[in-house]
Formats: sequence, structure tokens, C-alpha cells
Amino acid sequence: MKHFLSLAFLLFPFCAQAASVQDYVRARLNNPVLNGAWWGGLAVYADGTRQEIFSVSPDMRLAPASTLKLLTSAAALETFGPHHRFQTRLYADRQPDAQGVLKGSLYLRGGGDPTLGSKRVTGGETWQAVAQKWAKAVKQAGITRVEGNIYADVSAFEGPSIPPKVNWENIGNYYAAPASPLCFNDNSFKIHFKPQPFSGKPAEVASTDPQVPELELKSFVTADGKNKRDNAYAYGAPHQYQMEIYGTIPTNFTGFTIQAALPDPALFAAGALHNALREEGIAVGGRAQTLQTEPDYAPMNLLHTYSSPELKDIVLIVNKRSFNLYAEMLLRQLALHAGRKGSVQNGLAELEKFLTKNKLADRGGAVLYDGSGLSRDNMLTPRTLVNTLAFMAQSPNFKYYYESLATPDDRGDLLLLRYFLKPKHRVQDVRVKGGTIDGVKAVAGYVHDTDGRPVAFALIANNLASKDETILRIHEDIIKKLLELPEK
Repeated sequence: MKHFLSLAFLLFPFCAQAASVQDYVRARLNNPVLNGAWWGGLAVYADGTRQEIFSVSPDMRLAPASTLKLLTSAAALETFGPHHRFQTRLYADRQPDAQGVLKGSLYLRGGGDPTLGSKRVTGGETWQAVAQKWAKAVKQAGITRVEGNIYADVSAFEGPSIPPKVNWENIGNYYAAPASPLCFNDNSFKIHFKPQPFSGKPAEVASTDPQVPELELKSFVTADGKNKRDNAYAYGAPHQYQMEIYGTIPTNFTGFTIQAALPDPALFAAGALHNALREEGIAVGGRAQTLQTEPDYAPMNLLHTYSSPELKDIVLIVNKRSFNLYAEMLLRQLALHAGRKGSVQNGLAELEKFLTKNKLADRGGAVLYDGSGLSRDNMLTPRTLVNTLAFMAQSPNFKYYYESLATPDDRGDLLLLRYFLKPKHRVQDVRVKGGTIDGVKAVAGYVHDTDGRPVAFALIANNLASKDETILRIHEDIIKKLLELPEK
């Protein structure tokens, strides 16, 4: 009896504290912005105890938006380790003759490097610099002319290059760029519009960067003097070189730029090598082509291996900048690591194995269609997110996972907590991953309470009718409450 009373005495302050936070959260949720909406949330201590701080519908399946990236990035770090690099290899299918003529072809073997030809990640290089390295490697091999083709081998992946549940409005835009074993320049290009200072007038396309061979653009975009944001959308499917652009851009005197998805990134990469070879004085008799079936590389000559930045730096972009393409590529890398083709379905199967193995998701706790959260059909429970966060807090890779999340005072993750009060609320003790798609506002991550104990939390609102930021302020207030723990 004495032991029971002692235990009850020790637990009473925490139980009272949890009840207080629970009451606060429920009171804060009593807001018109949530009328007719769904909301679920959970917070636990992430120090191994997993003591629950509050829970509201923690097992409700909700669209997570980009907070889904917390699962994909966790699985990638645990599977590959933070220092892993992805590789792209360049081969010649035979030796050149005495005059340096390669009476054969060159092969770019795509290894699924998300960052190839991009400076978005620290340590990355521009697509021009990468193509030049390939061309110089060909020259150093003594090749003065290539009689055959330049093949971009995309056989490592199979199936649709865009997850099947992504909205048509998103396809064709940079944030829904197709995945490819040979990514290049983030699989995107820029569309520059001519200056248009008059509202309601057409916005004409001036140029693209880089130039995409055979691309045909039709612009139905107009300038809008009242809207200062990019509301233009490019419509075009993978491998489709006729694209149409609709919507509005702000009125301007200097021009305006948007980004769209490359129709075929691998073919563009092969074309870039073709052009770089010409600049090195190496003629190519054939043309750039993609290859769906893997050739026999055993008898070929390896000319160059290009390595990506470390995975930890890629994950930082996945989470802090919420970059969809890299998340989708990491999902497919999970499949390749398991000896399977890099498809959406195979990647999701490996992600589900990771969740099951580590007991992060109950049955039905994760219904997924992509690795980035772009599909509105994805469903996660707050508990699955919090379980993943708590699991990673005990991982040897936690440092890299934690540092990949945004702080309230950086520009990462769309300034999700833009009104967080710095002096009072210790932004250094907050790391978050946000998520926003139609009708969805979500945030998940970590805070440290006043005693320094880590807290993992997830807050998800679905079916929001209003686009104002009231729900963000509610989420901020809940995070601030967690920062004030333990209540004295």
C-alpha cells in the first residue's frame, strides 16, 4: 500500500499537468474555423518514456500533406545511413580504335540520384558542370568521335513517374516533377515572361531556362494587379512536349518567372552530354535516346562515376524546404535497396515494412499513395507521426533528422510559424515539419520543455473551408503551451 501511495503521489503532478494541457487544447479548438472540419493531435515525451501529454482523436486517419515526408526521410536515414551517396555512371560499350573513334555508344546509367545537376543541396553542381565532367571523362578515355548513340538508361525504375493520385492541376509544375533514375536540374525548367505592367493583359513567354528541345508552350496567362503571388500553372504530362500555362502572375515592369516540370529529364541529361561533347570537339554520329531495358554492363568500360551529396544533406532539403521530388526519389530508393525496381508501389511496400518492423503504425494507421504527401488521398494518424518522431529521437541518426526540420525563424517550410514570438517562446527549442494542401493544415515535430525534455507532437486539420491563417495560430498556441511544460 505504501508503494502504491508513493507511486500515486509521484504521478499526480504529471496527471494534473496532462489534464491541464488537454483542457487547453480542447478549449483552443473551440473556434469557428474548425466548424465542419476534422482535427486530430497528439503529444508525448520523446525521451523513451512516451508519456502522453495530450491526445485528441490520435487514431483518426487524416490527410497529412507534407508531414508525410517525416516518414519517408526517417526510413531513408535508417536504411542507408546519413553519409550514403547515390551514384550515376557513364560507360562506353567498347574501346576506341587507334584514331580515337568509338564505334559504339555511350551509356548514362541512372542510379536514382535525386540531386544530379542541381545546386539545391550543399555540394551539388549545376547540370552544365556535370555534363562537362562527363564530356571530359570521354575525352580522357581517348575518344575523339562517337559513332553510336548516347543512351540514358532508365531501367532502374518502372511504372508511372508521377504517383497516381496527384491532381492534374499539379502535374506539369516543378513541385510535381516526374521521378527518374536520371534526374537532372531537379527535373524542372524556368519559364520567363515578358514585362506586363497592365492588369488583365496577356503575359507572353519570353524564354525558357534551360532551353528544352522540341518544347511547345502556349500561354493563356494574364497579369493581375491585385495579386502579388504566382498563380500560374503549367499543364503537361510526362513525355509530353506540348504544354499550356493558365492562371495569373503579378503585374510587373521587369518580367516574371515560374517553374515547370521537364517532360523527360533523362533524355534532357543525354542531350546535355551530347552538347558538352560537341563543345569538347567530340563529334557524335547518333542521337540522345532513353533506354528502358538494362544492357549488360559487365564488358563495358566505366568512364566516370558521379556521386551525390550525402543523404543527410538531401534529407535537409526534403524536410526543411519540403521538396517533393527528392522525397519521391527517396521512396523509390527504398525499393532499389531491397533489390526491387524503383516504383511508387515497391517504395511504398518498403516504407510500410519499415513502419511495421518498428511498430510505428497500427493496422490502418498509414494509407499511402506517395512519399511526399502531395496526394490528398494519403491518410496518416497523428499517432503514426508521433511514433515515428519518438522512434527517431532514440536513433543514432537523430541529429541529422532533427536538423532537417524547420525552426520558426528560418524561411524553411514556408515560414509555417511566422508569428512565433522569438523573445518569449524560445524558437531554438522548436523544430517542425509543416504540411499544406487543399483543405489541410498540418504540423509535426519537436519542442523542448523548460526542463529540456523533448516532446514529439503532431497536429492535423482536414476539410478546412477557410484559407485564412487562424488554424496556424491555433497550432502555434498549442506548441507554445508545450514549451511551457512542466507547469509549476
